Amino acid sequence: MSVSRRQLLVRLAAAAAMAPVALGSIRPVLGADQDFPSWLAGLKQDALGAGIGQATLDAAFAGVAPLPHVLELDQRQPETTITFDTYITRVVSDARIQAGRQHLADDSQLLTEIGAKYGVQPRFIVALWAIETDFGRVQGDYPIVASLATLAYDGRRGAFFRKELIAALKILDQGRIQPQELRGSWAGAMGQTQFMPSTFLAYAVDYAGTGKQDIWHDKRDALASIANYLSNLGWSPDYTWGRPVKLPPGFDPALLGGQILKSVDQWRALGVKRTDGGALPQATIDAGLVQPGGPDGPTLMVYGNYRAIMKWNRSLYFATAVSYLADRIES
Repeated sequence: MSVSRRQLLVRLAAAAAMAPVALGSIRPVLGADQDFPSWLAGLKQDALGAGIGQATLDAAFAGVAPLPHVLELDQRQPETTITFDTYITRVVSDARIQAGRQHLADDSQLLTEIGAKYGVQPRFIVALWAIETDFGRVQGDYPIVASLATLAYDGRRGAFFRKELIAALKILDQGRIQPQELRGSWAGAMGQTQFMPSTFLAYAVDYAGTGKQDIWHDKRDALASIANYLSNLGWSPDYTWGRPVKLPPGFDPALLGGQILKSVDQWRALGVKRTDGGALPQATIDAGLVQPGGPDGPTLMVYGNYRAIMKWNRSLYFATAVSYLADRIES
């Protein structure tokens, strides 16, 4: 009977605990699709075909082996482990709100310039910066190449992480950062922006004019890159993210979930009101309805900017936290 790559990694981890050898040198489990060294050899051939130099590959994969802890973290996403209220309390804390207000004031000139250039309100730039890395303070210390290799080898989302691994190798090959400095989250997100490698290649900005997009150390590049990415995700400077609303009795639950878009006027005609019971303002902007905390939590009418945040991170918890924090920062 065949053994999945996830099962193989678990067995490799157990074997590693009992024997003083590298994971990559352990003999493959009988019936496994492929052992890690063989898989890695194929990956390196793909990377060479993508134009990445042999010297880069040698440096990037020196001593690399699967990281079982990364797989554990992959199974512990917030929406499966904590409630919405707990998540919001932790992420949109009073301390973070105050720090966000301070950064908004301290960097007002820079943020105003960046906001005008890319069409993104500064409060949302600061909110994303805050939630992703606590204003650049916590960027993660996992080795990006090893983490991405683990997730790509695992196979559950192998195609996605294989693409990101190739993108990370391109970043190294272009000399953007040294292999030993390429560290970040367990899932491969990097820098103050927590960009995935492919996002970095597509949207990172050299706002400081140093010749490199330094989202790790240069606040100017990080903030401009956040704004550039949001702009490319369809952000509109003319609107906010949305608003909490109140549903009428007997409201059709099939209209919830955010996929069905109607104008604010159309939702008002269906009985949707402000949370205080007042009528919604007249507006033709398209909006959807979501309940990030389930039917017992708040109902949110969300606009295109909320959907842009969802493209950044496909989590209702995350998108709502960014939205709430942006509002509190500027209130």
